[in-house]
Amino acid sequence: MAAERKGKVVLAYSGGLDTSVAIPWLHEQGYDVVTLTMHVGQQADNLEEIKAKAYAAGAVKAYVVDLREAFIDAFVWPSLKANAVYQGVYPLNSALSRPMIAQALIWCAEKEGAVAVAHGCTGKGQDQVRIEVACNALNPDVEVLAPVRDWGFSREEEMDYAAAHKVPVPTTRKSPYSIDDNLWGRSIECGILEDPWNKPPEDAYKLTVDPKDAPDEEVYVEVRFENGVPVAVDGKKMSSIELIDFMNKTAGRAGFGRIDMVEDRLVGFKSREVYECPAALSLINAHRKLETLTLAKDTLKTKKELEVRFAEMTYEGYWFSPLMEAVQAFMDSTQKNVNGTVRMKFYKGNCIVDGMKSDSSVYSKALATYSTGDIFDQSASVGFIKIWGMPIKTWRQTHKEKNINPIDTLVMQKGRDATK
Repeated sequence: MAAERKGKVVLAYSGGLDTSVAIPWLHEQGYDVVTLTMHVGQQADNLEEIKAKAYAAGAVKAYVVDLREAFIDAFVWPSLKANAVYQGVYPLNSALSRPMIAQALIWCAEKEGAVAVAHGCTGKGQDQVRIEVACNALNPDVEVLAPVRDWGFSREEEMDYAAAHKVPVPTTRKSPYSIDDNLWGRSIECGILEDPWNKPPEDAYKLTVDPKDAPDEEVYVEVRFENGVPVAVDGKKMSSIELIDFMNKTAGRAGFGRIDMVEDRLVGFKSREVYECPAALSLINAHRKLETLTLAKDTLKTKKELEVRFAEMTYEGYWFSPLMEAVQAFMDSTQKNVNGTVRMKFYKGNCIVDGMKSDSSVYSKALATYSTGDIFDQSASVGFIKIWGMPIKTWRQTHKEKNINPIDTLVMQKGRDATK
């Protein structure tokens, strides 16, 4: 007996086994499946071939959309402005694409009059949380389905189901690695990497060379920023896609951009993660250094505190939360004067900022110099020190308990005059 028809569902479709099997499975649950394949810079198969595969699997309509520029403008650049790195290491390349996916799913659902959207995440991953929380924030009336989490197939049963329903699935040799990639970086997982003692195999890397095999010559790159966003390299204006691609290739050839970390996952356990993010890490490095030249001390201090929260909210799926909206507004306000050029040196796995200049600089050589031209009034330091230290001096005058001098302690421990 055929299932009662429930309406349309928009499925985030990659063309892989899970989402291909999801098409007939969702149809059996009573849905007409519309697939949505999103290009965010992944090294994917031919997107038109993926579209054809969706129709072959039973989709009633298949969308393929190029979201690279939207991804950079709405997610990557705001993240760069915030110098966002989760746990001080991971630049959130995969996590940033999930709210983009959710936004596209809701857009397509509203366009198609769908009653639900669907994704291919398992019940163990954190992407299910990110996508579903974001979808609910964008349109709480659209149901979110997770076929892979719900159907209960083993891998073998899934393959049998695909064969029985004549679902076209990948026939090439399966990579030993689980890969998620976009313009901002590449995430790599596989069985051997689940043991933190194991060194990542060299064939896991695609964007970066082994630092020992990188060229012996130093490579210099000058990146110009306007309002906190990179706009040109070595004096040449570039589109956002061109600029990130250039930085990925340049930094990657120098062996820079590899990350190997044990990460605290949102769903409650630790996970060993390997990433390649040459463009992301080098641009964050340059941007952070430029801010030291162009932002006031108290602004930098507060911004660093909020950068941590920004990264956590991105990682945790709270991109469309009210707090994230407020934090992003703060970040944008700080970037008005983050303008200038940063010179970076790439060499054997390193990225070093060795020059900066900006018309918005609040650095004053005349105040900082110890040479001729010094305009700092050193006599003013006497009164400053007196006022600055007054709270501590007053406390000690009031509370006269004796402090133990570390020199006294050393002498007592040694039992002799330790100064001889």
